[in-house]
Amino acid sequence: MINPKDEIAKVVTGFHEAVFRVSGGRLLGTLGGMPVLVLGTTGRKSGKRRSTMLTAPIVEDGGDRIVLVASWGGDSRHPTWFLNLREHPDVEVTMGGRTRSMRARVATAEEKAELWPRIVATYRGYAGYQKRTDRDIPLVIVEPPPT
Repeated sequence: MINPKDEIAKVVTGFHEAVFRVSGGRLLGTLGGMPVLVLGTTGRKSGKRRSTMLTAPIVEDGGDRIVLVASWGGDSRHPTWFLNLREHPDVEVTMGGRTRSMRARVATAEEKAELWPRIVATYRGYAGYQKRTDRDIPLVIVEPPPT
């Protein structure tokens, strides 16, 4: 069954991603005061490369540490990109005109306790998303892979 929310998100995100890519991130590179990025994951079922436009409420160390929120707008389901990176943590991040190979991991409970107030201070909508769902919205930390 087709979920209208999913279909609308695909259309809006597709347009945003096209403008973002064509402009090298110079246009539509921020949203709600947060940097926009394209997260490349490997499909957990298909094995195919997938890309998703996301905002990053926390970017530290010159982009070497990025925190993402797997909110899906407060939906009861985890976003597909989150399910994919749990299975395949090696990801690609395009942000600020630069593409990098990185590694993603789910933040620990302690890390989330420290990060969540900063995230909500950046964008209050995340607090509303958490109130809309019974699931604990995960945070994802993206960093360069170990050498």
